[in-house]
Amino acid sequence: MGAFVTGIRQASVFGRRREPHTVIIARGDDIRHFTVRPWLAALAGSALAALAVGYLLATSYLVLRDDLIGAAVARQARMQQAYEDRISALRAQVDRITSRQLLDQQIVESKVSELLARQSQLTQRHGRLGPILERMTGSGEAAPGGPALPASGIAPVPPEKPELRALFEPPARAGGTGGLASFWSVRPGGDHPETAADRADKLFVAINQSLRAIEEEQIEGIDTLAENAFQTADTIAEALAAAGLPVALDTGDDAVGGPLLPVEAGRQFEARVRELDEALDKLETVKAAARALPVHNPAPGQAVSSSFGVRRDPILRTPAMHAGIDFRAVAGTAVRAAGAGTVVRAGWAGGYGRMVEIDHGNGITTRYAHMSRIRVGKGDRIETGDVVGEVGSSGRSTGPHLHYEVRRDGAAVDPLRFLKAGRKIAGLL
Repeated sequence: MGAFVTGIRQASVFGRRREPHTVIIARGDDIRHFTVRPWLAALAGSALAALAVGYLLATSYLVLRDDLIGAAVARQARMQQAYEDRISALRAQVDRITSRQLLDQQIVESKVSELLARQSQLTQRHGRLGPILERMTGSGEAAPGGPALPASGIAPVPPEKPELRALFEPPARAGGTGGLASFWSVRPGGDHPETAADRADKLFVAINQSLRAIEEEQIEGIDTLAENAFQTADTIAEALAAAGLPVALDTGDDAVGGPLLPVEAGRQFEARVRELDEALDKLETVKAAARALPVHNPAPGQAVSSSFGVRRDPILRTPAMHAGIDFRAVAGTAVRAAGAGTVVRAGWAGGYGRMVEIDHGNGITTRYAHMSRIRVGKGDRIETGDVVGEVGSSGRSTGPHLHYEVRRDGAAVDPLRFLKAGRKIAGLL
């Protein structure tokens, strides 16, 4: 007790002394005590505070973790969705490009197929026109005293129109180093270069226009040839009719009719070719008839010494009828048939001397008299220009010459009419 008081006093004198905290633990007779130092208390408090803060942080993390995880998952989902959208957009773009390429390829293939088909059609047309051109450009035999003439009698490809010749040549194939292939290297005049598709389109357009122009020119050329053939046939028929030798043509145009229907584009060529065939058939018919008729000169290059009609008889010196015309010629000069026919007389015939008579059909005959030699026999088939004998002075004659007659149904007619018609159509036969 005294010590306690002394301590109080000392505290009051020297100031209050802070005693450390003591923890006493009693358990039965066993008593323990622990002195709590301030630093130890501070350390313990700090540890407890750290534990509390850690607990709070852990609790907050556990509370907020779901939100963070959800946000992270949502962000990742958004990123994945954006990535997938980008991939889908790229895939769609690739599909569009691929589809466009396939479509362009199909279009190019279809255009190429169309061009090849049209080129093949033009080639087939050339083959179709080949026989017609052979009919029109084949060389015929030379007429007596004249140059060789085309078998058709018309000029299907005039020299002054060389473009008509190209109409019937097979079309050149594209793809060479020049021509249509040069369209691939065409560049526009602007600042932006053309794409391959633009150049391909221009190429197809150019080839298509070229083929269409060839088709149109072919049809135009066929029309021109058909018109020329009809005109030539009409000219020959009119000349023969003027000479009194009408040619019967069974064209069938006098009894036709029907509704007017336009011709399909694909059938125009065949229709025009058929029309050209008809024109050539008509021309060949007229030419065959003209060749058979006595319209050619039996003594080409020889002068006429006596005409048809009333004249003074060279022997009796009195007026007499001259049934033909006389050609002055040297003895031995070849006498040619004025037309195709059959020999009905060949031998001596009184005042005619050595004479040949040819039947040309339709009641028309020709006589070749006063010859020195006969080269044909009765029943022989004679073509125009064949030599039937030689000029002489046999029979009732005063000198070497050819007496030529044309008779219709037995009556003599003026041969000059036939010869004039022959000269008019000589260039057409």
